[in-house]
Amino acid sequence: MEHYFIGADIGGTTVKLAFIREDGEITKKWEIPTNTEKKGESIPADIAESITEKMEEDRMDKELILGIGAGAPGFVDTKTGYIHEAVNIGWKDFNFGPLLSDLTGFPVWVDNDANLAALGENWLGAGKGCTELIAVTLGTGVGGGIIANGQVLNGANGTAAELGHVTVIPEGGAPCNCGKTGCLETVSSATGIVRRGKEMIGDYPESTLHPHIKTGALTAKDVFEASKAGDEAAKQVINEVTDVLGMAIANMAIAINPEKIVIGGGVSKAGDWLLEPLEKSYRKYALSRTAEASTFGIAELGNDAGVIGGAYLVKKNR
Repeated sequence: MEHYFIGADIGGTTVKLAFIREDGEITKKWEIPTNTEKKGESIPADIAESITEKMEEDRMDKELILGIGAGAPGFVDTKTGYIHEAVNIGWKDFNFGPLLSDLTGFPVWVDNDANLAALGENWLGAGKGCTELIAVTLGTGVGGGIIANGQVLNGANGTAAELGHVTVIPEGGAPCNCGKTGCLETVSSATGIVRRGKEMIGDYPESTLHPHIKTGALTAKDVFEASKAGDEAAKQVINEVTDVLGMAIANMAIAINPEKIVIGGGVSKAGDWLLEPLEKSYRKYALSRTAEASTFGIAELGNDAGVIGGAYLVKKNR
């Protein structure tokens, strides 16, 4: 009899959900809106209701489900499924795992969403089979996940590998959602790229970024496209962003000596225009022997990395 895992990847806008076979094949995937009203209190019920609905559609017996692996964008107690804080969805001191388990009747395991992306890429993606891996997700923020000795690192209270909150500008940096200033997330995220683009064009009156800024519609993609076309302001932004990010990854690499560094998230769609300057920066700052051991790659699982990582979380814990 074939069994299934359920993967749940909770983001600030949508919750991605999937039924996944034991070999990692997704048989059905869908999304529901993330309801952040009233501090996100309805999210567990929304997830449970949606899972029940899809199971009924497919006439799937509950006995076929081995468990739910869920990722949340915040600080997670992986032993209990308790969320200490997930700023983007309004959770603080939220007993998410037990709530979802009670609502669905399935065992639930919870981890940080970036850790799940790392697990997914390590199981079936760009970092397949690596025992030492650093995965970085570049989107609205910057997420990080680390596999060391074949195990995801969580740390003493669930905050290991929070790469986005490494301080890279000690004084005068932009404020971060975490409450600090000068975090990597304020520089190398999509939001940081846009912010730096707006700051940079004052010195480049001929920059092609000006029309985007006037309409209020500048995106990180616009900055990369302008850089490809030779726009000096955009090139300067990308050079700064990749230099800082490469330095941060090089410093983290000292701790685990990774075989592979995988870059995912929306910004990674820039491909080699991101990867080439980033790897150059990394190798400039990294210990030479550390750099020799590691290769770079773009994440292969795309938006499915989180749900596949959720499936693997169940696979390894049940």
